[in-house]
Formats: sequence, structure tokens, C-alpha cells
Amino acid sequence: MASRAVVVVPHQLQREEGKQKKVAAEGKNRQVLQDISNLVVTAPAAQGKILAKLPVPSEKNKKPVIEVINGGLTAGKSGAAKKAVAAVNEKSAVSGRRSRGGASKKNARAFTSILSARSKAACGLTSKPKDPKVDIDAADADNELAVVEYLDEIYQFYKLTEDDNRVNEYMALQPEINAKMRSILVDWLIEVHHKFELMPETLYLTINLVDRFLSVKVVPRRELQLVGISSMLLASKYEEIWAPEVNDFVCISDNAYGKEKVLVMEKAILGKLGWCLTVPTTYVFLVRYIKASSASSDDELMENMVYFLAELGLMDYSATILYCPSMMAASAVYVARCTLDRTPFWTETLKHHTGYSEDELM
Repeated sequence: MASRAVVVVPHQLQREEGKQKKVAAEGKNRQVLQDISNLVVTAPAAQGKILAKLPVPSEKNKKPVIEVINGGLTAGKSGAAKKAVAAVNEKSAVSGRRSRGGASKKNARAFTSILSARSKAACGLTSKPKDPKVDIDAADADNELAVVEYLDEIYQFYKLTEDDNRVNEYMALQPEINAKMRSILVDWLIEVHHKFELMPETLYLTINLVDRFLSVKVVPRRELQLVGISSMLLASKYEEIWAPEVNDFVCISDNAYGKEKVLVMEKAILGKLGWCLTVPTTYVFLVRYIKASSASSDDELMENMVYFLAELGLMDYSATILYCPSMMAASAVYVARCTLDRTPFWTETLKHHTGYSEDELM
């Protein structure tokens, strides 16, 4: 009858074996944390197979004995000892199932919430209150001329119709005019606008009429200035209470064109554009967006900076044909806030009223 080999692992030797395993496991991924009561130690058999696992001994039982016998596990030769070992194994399995099914999931949720809270605190997210949306029309609630109850619908309509009168690339259709000449004309029209002390609406409508007319009619170079003063005459009649006379525009252009030529060009512009002068220009959106930017207080410096940047945008031909008026107005407000260091550069109020996020403006 073959003799049985018995391997006895004392508690001290077991701890040394655990240290060696810990050192060997460095550099590998850590295992998921489980209940401490489920951690086990293993005793290798003579053939290198793991034959049994028992719970880590508690403080009350510091002298465990693991006996490995040719693929079997016993705690002695008596049947009572074998029953005791079987009971321990069954208890360990039940404890593991309970731990995996209940306690470990509960602890995992607790660990996740704690780590999330710590991460938010480290990033400063918990200390940053959300930027509130300001009611910019609260001060005009009693002003009947402000028509506060219709403003949202009005600007929604502007956003829907702003693309109807936009111009596309038209310089390829003009053999004698280029973007540089247009920029010089717009710069001169801005000076004329300030000379006559006209309304801002007049300037933006003037440039809109010039671009729309040039997109449908070939104009020689010598008549480009004539198109400019005729467009400003039309815009003045549309926007101003007291519009300049035709002779004023003839004089400001150093008598380069007679009164008759100005009136003929005025009629030609109206005919080509179908008498459509009611269009949402950049200025329409600038007024609303400046109000949203300075909702908390009147900021004259901010307002002047926005108008200056918007007028620079009028001179840029590529920006005029690529971007819609609302985008140009929102970008002017954003650049002005960045230039004047108005933090935050883009608020929830501006995002709500413009419909553009900071990334879209960038």
C-alpha cells in the first residue's frame, strides 16, 4: 500500500510565501478589491497543481494545518476532521457568493462615488457655480416701445431670414473690381457716414446694398464710388429722419458724378434688388448681443469696441461672404470681451441669445 505524503505549512512560513507572491506580482495589473474574508492561500502539490484553497486564518486560529495528499485534502485520519474541512470549504464558498453578489457591489458603488467626489473637488468643479442666465429685458418690461413680449420671436425670424439676402462669391463676375477696391470703398463710406452723423443702421444697410448690387450687376471701376453714394442715399431715406440731399453726396464725392447720374444709379439699384430694403443686417444683431453682454451694467467701452470690430468686419470681403450677419455680430462681441478681459469671455446669457457656443465662434 502506497504511503501518503503530508505537507504541513505553518503560519510563519505561509506569511513568507505571501510576501514572495506579492513581490512577483509587481508590474502586473492589480486585481479587483474583494472582501478581505474571501482572500485565500494556496498550497502547491507535488505535481505543481493547486489542489485546495482555505480562508486566511483569523486571529483566533493562528495554527492552521493544510494537508495535501495526492490530490486530496484532509485535516487528519478521522472522519470528524474530514467533515470539519468540508464544512469550512462550504462556508467559504457561500461567503464568496454573498460577497460577490451583494457586499462587493455595494462597496464598489461607495468607492466610485467617493472617487468621483474627490476628482471633482480636485478639478474645482464643485466650487464653480454655474453661470446664471440673466433676463436682459427685465428693465424694459414697462416700456411699450421695447415690445419685450415679441423680442424673442422677432430675433428668431431674423435668424431664419438672414440667409435670404446674403451674397456669395461675386468678384469673379467683376472684371474691373477686386476685394481691395471694395475695402477702400467701404472705408471711405464709413468716413462719409461719420461726416453726415448718420445712424448706424444706415451704414450697415449701405454695405448690404452695395454687395447685393455688385453680385447681380457688372460695374466698371469708374462707377464703383457712384454705387457707394447711391446706396447710402437709399439707406438714408430708409433709416434716417432727416436724410442728406443728393447734392450733399455729389459734394462729398468731389463732384465726380452729377446729380442725374446719382438718381439713375439709385433707380438701377432698386430695380435689380426688387425694392427689397428690409433685411436683417449685422447691426440688428449687434444691438441685441451688446445688450446681452452688458446685461449687468452699462459698458460704453465694451460697446465702442464691438462697433469698431464690426466695422472692420464690413471691410473684409472674405468674412462678408463666408459668415452670416448674426455670426459676425456674435464674433465681434466675443473678440471685444476677450480684448477687454471681460470674464467669462462667453456667458450662458450670450449663448442663449446668440445661439452660438464659444467653440463655434472660435
